[in-house]
Order: sequence, then structure tokens, then C-alpha cells
Amino acid sequence: MAAANGDLHPSSGHPSSALGTWRTPLVIMICGCLIALLSFGPRSSLGFFVQPMSREFAWGRDVFGLAVALQNLLWGLGQPIAGAIADRFGILRVMVVGALLYAAGLLLMRYSTTPLSLDIGAGVLIGFGLSGCSFNLVLSAFSKLLPPERRGIALGFGTAAGSFGQFLFAPFGVAMIDNFGWQAALTVFALLMLLIVPLSLAIATPPSAPSSERAGDEQSFKTALAEAFGHRSYVLLVLGFFTCGFQLAFITVHLPAYLADRGVSAQTGGWVVAAIGLFNIIGSLGVGWLQNKYPKRYILSLIYFARALSIMAFISFPISSLSAIVFGAATGLTWLSTVPPTSALVALMFGTRWFATLYGFAFVSHQVGGFLGVWLGGVVFEQFGSYTPIWWLSILFGVLSALINLPIVERPVARAVAQPA
Repeated sequence: MAAANGDLHPSSGHPSSALGTWRTPLVIMICGCLIALLSFGPRSSLGFFVQPMSREFAWGRDVFGLAVALQNLLWGLGQPIAGAIADRFGILRVMVVGALLYAAGLLLMRYSTTPLSLDIGAGVLIGFGLSGCSFNLVLSAFSKLLPPERRGIALGFGTAAGSFGQFLFAPFGVAMIDNFGWQAALTVFALLMLLIVPLSLAIATPPSAPSSERAGDEQSFKTALAEAFGHRSYVLLVLGFFTCGFQLAFITVHLPAYLADRGVSAQTGGWVVAAIGLFNIIGSLGVGWLQNKYPKRYILSLIYFARALSIMAFISFPISSLSAIVFGAATGLTWLSTVPPTSALVALMFGTRWFATLYGFAFVSHQVGGFLGVWLGGVVFEQFGSYTPIWWLSILFGVLSALINLPIVERPVARAVAQPA
């Protein structure tokens, strides 16, 4: 029955036996990681388009900030919808539609000449595209298709692959802009997104069939949501994830401009963002391994606190190329390393039947934070000519999230009676 709904449990034997012969665990992990790399790369490089596009069209940073803020918000709002569709009908069709929307958004962004067209391309289309083809659904596929003993490290690899995409696309994007212009860079990015379509065949999950589910898995969409949002630990996890989105989105979009304002070259800025991606590979893989040995709530708390400390140190000393790269490396260690323990906690608490949906709702909180981080960054800079208030707000949120994650209880939710689907 596990093969019918794509929800593979420890009791179901070897999950790979339910898959096609070519879709071994290794193939699933490789293709899933490539999708994560491709989908995360361009959106993590959008900050390098702020200055060339703003110069060409005489836009303030708040214009670009609003477009990417919309992207973060709609990515978050679309994630639970995409997750619910993937949980019910399989991941493949969601991935394909997401990749096509992503490519279309990048192309529209390339031809944007007004703030409205930028909002639609960089905001609406890329935002909804990411909700359908980003690493979040890759992690869901890993949770459903891989045996339990491989999930922890697979979640780490999937997250690290997104970081490697950032490492590759940041200097690549800067080089493309410098040598061929920002329009050509966006066109190449759009074409690369189409590679997600064939790769998604490897991580396709079959549609669920409610009538064939085992009694322990018979739970409706509404019941799953009510159970999750009535669970204190899930709510704390969701609240803490807000900070991750706020900090990451603000740094991704506004750090290149912040460094340029302080005399750091665009090329160095590209390597700073690349350093974030490179060191996040270490952080994500390390956390993927550590979460099997230590309580996940403590790991999350430490990550948020360490990130707050690194930001405080960065803005408290003079900015130079060396300090910027050191900050990139330090930030990278904690960049997406919140994702493996967060997603693992969701699976631990509620199982994998509605994993993509419930993780999707946690991701809404993450992206609401991202919306505010990007948007407030642009607004505050245009009003005060400085990002300082947002840096300190990021530090405050980091400390609060470190405290919020400590009371989380790491055990499956108690289910007295199975609910009909």
C-alpha cells in the first residue's frame, strides 16, 4: 500500500523496491539535488541585478525590493498549495508547472521596463514557480521515496545542493552581467530552468489513493492542519522559521548593494555570496549528520544564535573585502542549515503523509519573514540612506528564535483514533 500513495514507512520494507528499476536511491538523490541546485541558483543571485536595472530605469531600491518581496511572499503562500497537490496527485506535475512558471518569470523580468512588469515577472511568476519546483518539494520527495535511515543525510544533501547552486550562480551571474549584460544573464537563467522538467521524472511520487491507505495513515487534509496548528511544538517551529526567512531574504537581495555602498567591488560581492553558498554546503551536511545524534531543537537554537552573533560582528567593524568574505563564510555555515532539522521535525511529529503540506505551511512563515526582510530593507534604505535598522532587527529576531525553539518537544504526535480521509 505504501507504493500507492508514495508514503514510505519503516514498516514497508525497502522503499526502493516500489520504484522503477532505474530510480535507485542514488538516482533519486542526484536528480533531486540537481533540481535544488538549479532552482535555488538564479533566485539567490537576483541581488546582483538591483544596481544595473535600477541605473537603467532610474528605479529606487524600494522598487526592486518590492518585486523580490512579492516573490518571497508568493513562494511562501504557494508552497502549501503546491505541497497539498503534490501530496495528493504526485510531485511530477507540480514540478513541471513550477519550472515553466520560473522560466517565464525570468524572461519577463528580462523584458521588464516598468515596476509593474518587474513585479509580475520577478514577483508573481518566479514566486509561484519556486513554490512548485524548489528544494522544498525535493525534500518532500526524499522523505517519501528514500528509506528512513537515509532521510537525514538526504535532507542535508538536498539543502546543500541548493547552496551549491548559490555558489555557482553568484559569480556566474556577475560574470554574465559584466560581459554580456543583465538581459543576457536572465535569458540564460531562464533556459537553465527548463532542465528541471526532465530531472523531475526521477523524483516523481505516485498519486495517493485514500481508499487504499492503511488505517494509521487515514487522515484528511483538514484534520492534518487542525492537528498541526493545535500542536504547540509545531507552532513554535513555525514562528522560529520566520526569522530564517527575514535574515536570508534581506541578505540575499541587499548585501551586494550594501557592500558596493562601502566600496567593495561587485566581483568581491559575487564571491561573498558564493562563499555563503559554499560554506552552507558544509553547514547543511554537518547539520544533516548532527541531527541524528543530538536534539534538533538545540541545533536550531544554536544556529539562530550563531547567525545573530555573526551579523553583530559584521556590522560592528569596518567593512573590507576580507571582512565581507569572512562574514559570507560564517553566514554560510548557518544559512540553510535550519532546513534539515525543521523538515525532520515536521516528519517526526506528523509522519510523511501530509509532509509537503505541513512543511509548506511552516515555509509560509519563513517567506512572510522574507517578504518583510526584502521590502523593509528597500524602504528603510530609501528613507534613511542606511540598512542599519534592518541589521539590528535581524539580530533581535535571531535571539528570539533561538529562545523560541528550546521548548519544542521532539516526538510523534499522539493519535488516539485514526480519522477517515
